[in-house]
Amino acid sequence: MRLARIAHPGGVAFASIEGDGDDAQVLEIAEHPFGNPNFTGKRWPLADVRLLAPILPSKVIAVGRNYAKHAAEFGNEVPADPMLFIKPSTTVIGPNAPIRRPDGIGRVDFEGELAIVIGQPVKNVPAARAASVILGYTVANDVSARDLQKADGQWGRAKGFDTFCPLGPWIETSIDATDLALRSEVDGVLKQDGRTSDLVHKIPELVEFVSGVMTLLPGDVILTGTPEGVGPIEDGQSVSITIDGIGTLTNPVQAV
Repeated sequence: MRLARIAHPGGVAFASIEGDGDDAQVLEIAEHPFGNPNFTGKRWPLADVRLLAPILPSKVIAVGRNYAKHAAEFGNEVPADPMLFIKPSTTVIGPNAPIRRPDGIGRVDFEGELAIVIGQPVKNVPAARAASVILGYTVANDVSARDLQKADGQWGRAKGFDTFCPLGPWIETSIDATDLALRSEVDGVLKQDGRTSDLVHKIPELVEFVSGVMTLLPGDVILTGTPEGVGPIEDGQSVSITIDGIGTLTNPVQAV
């Protein structure tokens, strides 16, 4: 199932997307998408609604340096344990919403990532049971103010600006995310070309590790890390991140 959050003629709702291309239909879900969703019976062509961020997490937990070649491109070692940092919920935006690049913060980079969406309240989940607590997967862009990241040491400011976590276009609930192609483009030029099989710390391990630190709530998001090839984005550019089997997340860049 492809789960989305949409703005439709009557308001905002969760929805399931059926079909592809011009034939795609959006089926409204009552209340929330967790467990067995209940449908209201309302439906629209996908072209008649606007896709929003597919989930509004209470927190976004990101994993740094989880691809060996990305760590190496900045002269860093791969950490023995997952390196965690948190992006505020206010960083989250949806497809086609602008990444707002504040003035005076230096270089700002895109980072294409696979995102895990949690489906139930969990704590201390063993890796062997991780799949049972995952609602699905979506595409993420861990936008980063690189000069601030280097200057601060702590990453909260560099990663925490409003709009610095695009998510979308939807959540794919029935996919094996073990080995998916991930590509990032800026203005149509390929910048990243990786695979999720190259994750140093794998998905089950990440769920176990993060849930051992903090309680995860339904809708919380874990960003799994980015492959090599990250780079700067400027006002007027457009970033597209594609993960095979999920879809493409595109966002324009806009100076503030």
